[in-house]
Amino acid sequence: MATVPPVKAVYQTAAEPSIDPTAYVLAAKDGLSSLNLIIDSIHCPSCIRLIEGNLKKLPGIKSARVNLSTKRLFVLWDEALTPAKAIIHKLDELDFPPTPFNPALLTSASEKEDKALLRAMGVAGFAAANVMLLSVAVWSGTDEMGPATRDLMHWVSALIALPTVAYSGQPFFRSAFAALKARSLNMDVPISLAVLLAVGMSVSETLQSAKHAYFDASVMLLFFLLIGRYLDRRMRSRAQSAAQNLLSLRAIAATVINEDGSRTSLPVEAIETGMKVAIAVGEKVPVDGRITSGKSELDTSLVTGESLPQIAETGDVVFAGTLNLAAPIEVKVTARDDQTLLSEIVRLMETAEQGRAKYVQLADRAAQIYAPAVHLLSALTFAGWWILGDGGWHPALMNAVAVLIITCPCALGLAVPTVQVVASGLLLKRGILVKAADGLERLADADAVVFDKTGTLTEGKPALINQASITENDLQLAASLALHSKHPLSKAVLKAFTGKPIPLTDIHEEAGQGLEGYLNNQRIRIGNRHWCGLDQSTDENETVSELWLSSSDNKLVRFTFTDRLRDDAVEAVALSARYLGSAELLSGDRKAAVTLAAKELGLKNWRAEANPKDKIIRLEELARENKKVLMIGDGLNDAPALATAFVSASPATASDISQTAADFVFQGNRLKPMIEAIAIARKAKALIFQNFGLAILYNTIAVPLAMAGYVTPLIAALAMSGSSIIVTLNALRLRLSEKES
Repeated sequence: MATVPPVKAVYQTAAEPSIDPTAYVLAAKDGLSSLNLIIDSIHCPSCIRLIEGNLKKLPGIKSARVNLSTKRLFVLWDEALTPAKAIIHKLDELDFPPTPFNPALLTSASEKEDKALLRAMGVAGFAAANVMLLSVAVWSGTDEMGPATRDLMHWVSALIALPTVAYSGQPFFRSAFAALKARSLNMDVPISLAVLLAVGMSVSETLQSAKHAYFDASVMLLFFLLIGRYLDRRMRSRAQSAAQNLLSLRAIAATVINEDGSRTSLPVEAIETGMKVAIAVGEKVPVDGRITSGKSELDTSLVTGESLPQIAETGDVVFAGTLNLAAPIEVKVTARDDQTLLSEIVRLMETAEQGRAKYVQLADRAAQIYAPAVHLLSALTFAGWWILGDGGWHPALMNAVAVLIITCPCALGLAVPTVQVVASGLLLKRGILVKAADGLERLADADAVVFDKTGTLTEGKPALINQASITENDLQLAASLALHSKHPLSKAVLKAFTGKPIPLTDIHEEAGQGLEGYLNNQRIRIGNRHWCGLDQSTDENETVSELWLSSSDNKLVRFTFTDRLRDDAVEAVALSARYLGSAELLSGDRKAAVTLAAKELGLKNWRAEANPKDKIIRLEELARENKKVLMIGDGLNDAPALATAFVSASPATASDISQTAADFVFQGNRLKPMIEAIAIARKAKALIFQNFGLAILYNTIAVPLAMAGYVTPLIAALAMSGSSIIVTLNALRLRLSEKES
């Protein structure tokens, strides 16, 4: 038996691929590699099937996914079995030349293709107008015009139409040739066949000095097809990737402050950690960093979802993409351009957009049978009209051409991606990142919500609540000690104190007890009640946390803290009950604290002191009751529950593992947008089914009409293009519904 050479060996001697992908290969999980590419020439579901099907035949390919809306190809594979260049070679062979995924260049690439389509459309339109003038002359003077004059008119029409078809038909011909070369079919094959048949039939009629030729039909057909494709591209660009749109928020350059005080402007890609940059009023923050000088207000809506400006001063962290509104600031860089929060958000969005949701898979499977079905229906139409009709092969061929054109799966292929991209963009504006490909679908089906308490319904950090009963001197003394601890309660004391601390001596921390120091030989302590000498029998309020300040002269001052509810927690819980009908609290916190929180929130169903296993058990109980649970949590102990739930969400302040397990990540201090996302998901689901219905209705009506001879090729071209545009416009209605709400 002959042995098959390794893929790596085959491509070592092959011609160089169109690009060198080495620099763009990224490490992925389980020893695999990933590659992100842009393929500008894809435009229909058949292109997706052609690319994905051929790449998956290569050894070691675990996943190959193409997104029609964003034109992104994501490949996950074992590079030991197939080198990256082999993937590029395969794409080159399929005539889908890729370019490296560079979001900054996507707009210019898209504009280049738009201009090419416009040129082709302009040439076709000019030719169509002239050929139509000649055709009108032939039609109006059929009886009086002599054969020689009519032939001249037809040959002049041919001289205009043939080069026009050769030039303006290239967008369709190239795609069709690539599909046939790969022994496959896409929707440009029947379109190209229809145009060439119309032109070929016209040349044949002209050579035979027949009364009628169809150069006008072929050129007009091409003109309308190009109009449809251009409008389709423009409509889809309005529903373009939210991740790509995010990159417009990025600054292009940053003003670096050199060691000698001079300033230099550098592109953000050249900025390194440790550099210091100056940000003027009205400029976008170019990097992630910490303010070293100045105080200003920032528009942080990208990060927090809050529309109101936030005060930022020395020591505060700022993020790339936010806008400096009030005063100049200086920032020390803490992350390179590709490691900023903005870049991370983009990666999360791209991951979600590259996924395959179940509705997308359904649409893809339906689109797969279209191309062979189109040719079969066209052949049956030709045979039926030729055998049963009395007009000969002319009407049979024209009706077959109409069927080739009018039957197109583009509307079906666009039904889901356009809605998903629009919905993801709307959620992003609310500070919500969609991580899971099918997250929106599952969120739309959710009928119950389970909240964690700490860090989810609450802010996740204690706040001093009895400051009014504490003297300024006592607060100053406590803050002077708390300054030397990283304990959350110590941080809360420092946050409440705005003055200058008192110098203390011999400060040390007693593990699990508190802090001790001396002021003028007087011992000062801040810590738990027992360590500070409080009577053991004194009642302890379990609904709040506490610290005690004590001194050697018998001073005893109580500081009480609580983890406050988020500003909109009560409203969010009420909203979730309205949308889902069922809401409950599942917390690992103390019973007294959870009882108080449940009472304030108006939640009747709650459980305290629940460990991770308890939370999973409860979610499984709800699942057995046929509940589709939205779990919202943030702690490390919530990660298993987030992974178990039907759909899950986590705040941006959550632990990394919780964010990894969650399907959605929401920014800022507000919880309500996450609940409102349910309404967006449900509207998106409704629009997806509407799009499916529109695509099916279109084909159910259009195909029989074309087969019956009631549709000309020109009308078929208009109908086919119009169906794709209508589906895209329907997806964009989601934006309008949000503005109305």
